[in-house]
Amino acid sequence: MAELITMPKLGFDMAEGALQEWVKQVGDEVAEGDVIAIIETDKASVEVTAFRSGVLRQVLAEAGASVPVGDPIAVIGAADEEIDLTALGVGAKAALKKPLAPVALLVTTPAAPPPAAEPEVIAAPAALAAPAALAALAAARIMASPVAMRMAAELGIDLHRVKGSGPDGRIIKRDVEAYLKEREKTPEKAPAPPIPTPSYEPSMEGYRAEPLSPMRQTIGRRMGESKQQAPHFYVTMDVDMAAAMALRIQLNALVSEEEKISVNDLVTKAAALALRQFPKINASFAGTEIHMHDQVNIGLAVARETGLLTVVVRDSDVKSLAQIARETRELVGRARDGRMRSDDMVGGTFTISNLGMFGVDDFIAIINPPQAAILAVGAVQRVPVVDDAGQIVAGLRMKVTISADHRVTDGAEAARFLQAVKAALEQPLRLML
Repeated sequence: MAELITMPKLGFDMAEGALQEWVKQVGDEVAEGDVIAIIETDKASVEVTAFRSGVLRQVLAEAGASVPVGDPIAVIGAADEEIDLTALGVGAKAALKKPLAPVALLVTTPAAPPPAAEPEVIAAPAALAAPAALAALAAARIMASPVAMRMAAELGIDLHRVKGSGPDGRIIKRDVEAYLKEREKTPEKAPAPPIPTPSYEPSMEGYRAEPLSPMRQTIGRRMGESKQQAPHFYVTMDVDMAAAMALRIQLNALVSEEEKISVNDLVTKAAALALRQFPKINASFAGTEIHMHDQVNIGLAVARETGLLTVVVRDSDVKSLAQIARETRELVGRARDGRMRSDDMVGGTFTISNLGMFGVDDFIAIINPPQAAILAVGAVQRVPVVDDAGQIVAGLRMKVTISADHRVTDGAEAARFLQAVKAALEQPLRLML
């Protein structure tokens, strides 16, 4: 039976993706796991893989088109199967996934009652091509009728705040009017005055302006929202890494260079075991609910020239150190090459950010929403410590700091979580069980 391939959601706030390239063409046979397309997000180019074997029967979006998350992009089925797009739930809306070659306008008849069906799509004259293309693109993104869009523009209303009551959630005239009435009852707060930017005197040395990349804009927006909305608190703890580093040396002597275990792999396994004990740390904030996840999927921050990506090691609590090391190496390699797979970046329940390889002693990280916490890991350093006999000796220490959302957890629970991480690293045979 034919099935749809949809635009995957590759991030908490991803709304759409751009189809960069079709790797497979219509009529090509595909096996489960084959790469069929490359999509581009604001952070990376991601491979879309087939979830079943069959033949690529139809493409519903051309290369270069922007497609909302969850919308169909192709159909996989048997070679001799009759494809019924209507039965698969694909209607006239599929035309909007393609580039706007014949420009289309969404038109509603003024004398008609509030629409109960999709507005008619008609071709626009060539003279109206430019504004029509903008109108069609905007309508496709925010699902609003032209009348509603015009009213919103005239009244200064952000349509993202308006709940649609038309077909498929489309915003229509009465929705804008209802929002306007509600806003008049409870006036919106005036926006805070902009922070003045420093002026540059002509006598100062020149500078080079570099526009923010889409990835940097996304990072800035998400981290800004996280710091503003999530009440962060921080707990730091010192970990004695002598036993863990000794075990690492022994293990790495037994394996090839490609299979060697890093300090980050040890921390990942230790954190995963601790998360099983503290489900509220392995959780997400969801408005009026806290979602405590059954899986322990640890996200690892990966530095690229354009900014940070987070790759996800799934089921880290049940995988061996060797599995975690191998999978992490593969994920980081794909992330740095900019050729991610569709499930490499999604599904994380907790994040680790490690700057130890840069010689950083300790730092605090910003929570990756909607997760409840993130662990910042510093370098393993040789420092003077006082032993049990009261003597000053050389020791190996590492600082770890958890940033946690106070809406989900509190300081005592975060401290107990760090104690569990510390215990696993200071008695590293626990990591082998």
